[in-house]
Amino acid sequence: MTEAAPVVENFEDLFNEAFGEEALFEGQVVTGTIIRVENDFAMVDVGLKSEGRIPLKEFGYGEEAQKLSSGDNVDVFVERYENKDGTVVLSREKAKREEAWKKLEKQFEAQERVNGVIFGRVKGGFTVDLNGAVAFLPGSQVDIRPVRDVTPLMGNAQPFQILKMDRQRGNIVVSRRAVLEEARAEARGDLIKGLEEGQVLDGVVKNITDYGAFIDLGGIDGLLHVTDIAWRRIAHPSEALQIGETVKVQVIRFNSDTQRISLGMKQLEADPWEGVDAKYPIDGKFSGRVTNITDYGAFVELEPGVEGLVHVSEMSWTKKNVHPGKIVSTSQEVEVMVLDVDPVKRRISLGLKQCLSNPWDAFLAENPAGSEVEGEIKNITEFGLFIGLNGEIDGMVHMSDLAWEGTPEEALASFNKGDVVKAKVLDVDVEKERISLGIKQLSEDPFESAAGDIKKNQVVTCTVVGVEENGLEVEIDGGLTGYIRRGDLARDRGDQRTDRFNAGDKVDAKVTQFDKKNRKVTLSVKALEVEEEKKAMAEYGSSDSGASLGDILGAALEQKKEG
Repeated sequence: MTEAAPVVENFEDLFNEAFGEEALFEGQVVTGTIIRVENDFAMVDVGLKSEGRIPLKEFGYGEEAQKLSSGDNVDVFVERYENKDGTVVLSREKAKREEAWKKLEKQFEAQERVNGVIFGRVKGGFTVDLNGAVAFLPGSQVDIRPVRDVTPLMGNAQPFQILKMDRQRGNIVVSRRAVLEEARAEARGDLIKGLEEGQVLDGVVKNITDYGAFIDLGGIDGLLHVTDIAWRRIAHPSEALQIGETVKVQVIRFNSDTQRISLGMKQLEADPWEGVDAKYPIDGKFSGRVTNITDYGAFVELEPGVEGLVHVSEMSWTKKNVHPGKIVSTSQEVEVMVLDVDPVKRRISLGLKQCLSNPWDAFLAENPAGSEVEGEIKNITEFGLFIGLNGEIDGMVHMSDLAWEGTPEEALASFNKGDVVKAKVLDVDVEKERISLGIKQLSEDPFESAAGDIKKNQVVTCTVVGVEENGLEVEIDGGLTGYIRRGDLARDRGDQRTDRFNAGDKVDAKVTQFDKKNRKVTLSVKALEVEEEKKAMAEYGSSDSGASLGDILGAALEQKKEG
């Protein structure tokens, strides 16, 4: 009986027995020799049954690929022992990658910088060649500040910092920004040591905000406030600066503790406010440009860096309650007068209306007090009328100057807005810009006219028109209104009753007072009786002669009847 052969159970032993040790070359980096170079390929012998063919582009570009020649030794990566054509598949690129990975891993662990070349764009960033290994450079890691054009950086060898490596996935993330920030930190320290107020430096505009711009001084940022950019008014820093622009600045303030730096540009120029009071004397007229309009006035630029304020009250002689934007517009060239100059506070008060003719002076010259004018009622208020006059100015008729008769309220109610009326000029105050007019002054005062023939202490006959508890309202012949107080109705207290009288009764009384303000005449029956009593006693005797007062008055009345 024949003895059976031993069974080989180990697969590796079976594989080696079938293919030999050559199969173990797969996935390894080996050293090969270039046999020849032809048709953009290099034929490489790695000691196997067949040669491998590698494209020349895997050896690099330019001179590196042209220097290849027969007999050169190169490291290659064996991808497969044989392909379908029985040829060994080799890769120079993967060999370089393997070599590069090993070196990069050591540098990553040691946190060393690596040299690389940006050679392409991908979504979200760029690709970098690290001597055979391809790394990803995020867009945010290209530079310290955003870079619009990366073209100048591509194709140039430069240092990078490895942020992350994943050998299994073949990912490498690098940063150029980290290298720049490290260099920036070193420069920052050197800059701070030698920084002092008043120093002039060159910087780059890094960022622009509403209140100013941040200037990169080469490792440290300083704030250039909008008010320190130029002597002239600047609404927004973007009017004078652009991101990336190189500017010359002066250190205004530096706090070594907080490392805050305040910068200025206008400080490098002459201050236009020096000698401003001599350049712009009071009452002088100058031309300027409107730069800004507010609710309270308009700013006018007299020269770059020197502005003055035209207050709304100094803009027009006639337009009082109008927004300045309806009188002037931005960028408009205007003529102004200097009203006041304060070089310390850097303020100049200007007037616009002072360069125009004053309509109040013109009106007074043409219409002195006592002259008559005509105009349309522009407005009616609770205290009077406003009448439009020549020169776009208004005059006011107070309610007390509307009519001689009736109450002021009744007179005011008789007028309507838009009515054209005549009036007399009572007073013109040019300084206060007021014109007082009167309508009732166009006619004669009936009170004065009627009262012209009546004198104080004169006896008149009047008609009762109203009976009140405290007296009588009477009308004197001629239209005058009079009043007899209750205590003046009779000499005897028992007869001082208002119920003794009715409307329409005729009463003789003595004029005791003229009240021009209330346009009334005060009368007294009592005073008349007392006067008549004195006359009677003087003429017909006295009580001392034995005659009674009744006898005397009786005789006087009898004589009066006979007469």
